[in-house]
Amino acid sequence: MISFDKIRKEAEQLAGGADELAARMPALKSDEELRAIPAADYFSAMSFRIFSTGLNQTMVRNKWPAFEEAFHGFEPSKVAFMTEDDIADLMENIAIIRHLGKIHATHHNAITLVEIAKQHGSVGDYIADWPTDNIIGLWDELKTRFKQLGGNSSPYFLRMMGKDGFILTPDVVAALNKLKIGNGKLSSKKDRASVQAAFNDWHEETGLPYAHLSRILAIWMG
Repeated sequence: MISFDKIRKEAEQLAGGADELAARMPALKSDEELRAIPAADYFSAMSFRIFSTGLNQTMVRNKWPAFEEAFHGFEPSKVAFMTEDDIADLMENIAIIRHLGKIHATHHNAITLVEIAKQHGSVGDYIADWPTDNIIGLWDELKTRFKQLGGNSSPYFLRMMGKDGFILTPDVVAALNKLKIGNGKLSSKKDRASVQAAFNDWHEETGLPYAHLSRILAIWMG
């Protein structure tokens, strides 16, 4: 497999130099910082990702204070106790996006977050403890346990929170296809395993965070 150093040097040229490339890398949090994030902040970010999918993010962000109020500050334990009458009331709230499927998903996700906190100590511990050399496993678990977190929603949610990990954006998928690491949309288990293995090798080779490897690939391809 091609050395990542060659890819990084070509990406530096495309970005306008090493400093310019470094400036485009995503910000990440340490495990300690991830553990310290309140469950409500994880829940709010997860819900923002769900409600903003397919919509203008600025529009959703402008409505988010109303969402925070409607969903009890996104405290999982409070949202978990919402009733069908509460959900019906939310469907009458013109200040938020009245999407019944996503509102039901938010209620389900609150219950799941409460369960995770009981199982792992806290939501932050759950996210921080998951090894980045199997980040695809975390995507699969989030997709299975939560609602509306399929596709790239889980990877983007994790990136929003500062968890290290790559994202299979169109440019990254194109780069991995060019490097013959899997084929097509990279949606099969075999291809996903090959992708994870490639990122693990590059991480070991360079010492770079997975998120930076991912961004460099996108710039190299773009």
